[in-house]
Amino acid sequence: MMTVFAVELLLLNTGCASRQAHTDPTMNPLTPSTLAVARTDANSRTAHEQLLAKARTGRIDVYLLGDSITRRWGCTDPAYADLLEHWQQTFHGYHAGNFGWGGDGVEHMLWRIEHGELDGVNPKVILLLAGTNNVGSTPAGPDGSAAQHAKVNDILTKYDALLAACRHRAPDATFILTAIFPRNDNPAVLPEIHLLNEGIQQRADGQRVRFLNVNAQLADADGTLFEGVAPDGLHLSRKGYDAWADGLLPLLHDLLGPPDEQDHAPPPTGDPSALTP
Repeated sequence: MMTVFAVELLLLNTGCASRQAHTDPTMNPLTPSTLAVARTDANSRTAHEQLLAKARTGRIDVYLLGDSITRRWGCTDPAYADLLEHWQQTFHGYHAGNFGWGGDGVEHMLWRIEHGELDGVNPKVILLLAGTNNVGSTPAGPDGSAAQHAKVNDILTKYDALLAACRHRAPDATFILTAIFPRNDNPAVLPEIHLLNEGIQQRADGQRVRFLNVNAQLADADGTLFEGVAPDGLHLSRKGYDAWADGLLPLLHDLLGPPDEQDHAPPPTGDPSALTP
């Protein structure tokens, strides 16, 4: 069941909120700042400073927000050089900025948005992949249990806050909400992912908020990942990013038209610790 917060957000996106008592979801008692959590380790703080600088550099029409699955696609870490090449081939001409950071839960992305990483950017499209680190590798309880549903509802409440924070800072952007990918480090969490993806899909209206689900290209109907798409059972390989790009590019073409010949996106960033001798 959707929360009042989520319903108000959907009404805002479909243009119906003017008939409601509270038209701005950021005014809901569950304000984003009550849910945001900072990453306090030095590496994450340094990465945040890098991403603040990136947000003020170049042109960003497509803003990707996420965790390590997003980050690895377009980072400068030598270990992921082939994924950076894939990123450049995929997004050239779309002026895309990668604002993923490894280990982030939804609440950590919310903190980053509240602390400047989207301020003044005004992207045309925000692509969001969030929630797998909140799911983790341990289920809250048996499938159908109260504990499972409490965990899912908690994650979706944070997700709603993140959407509202992004919308407040980028009121003209179209959102593309990506379904959480299956993870096979513990198949017992797959029912939680399924419930979350149902909730995420409910937050899309097909216009200003789109839903992208490429899971059928990554895994079978039981959630077992196809060979080669995620060697560690969680993080995508180049083959996995192929599936994501194949689903994403038609949406970008629909929203933005064909890519420009020249790309003016900010330079990619990397894990600060990877640069430490």
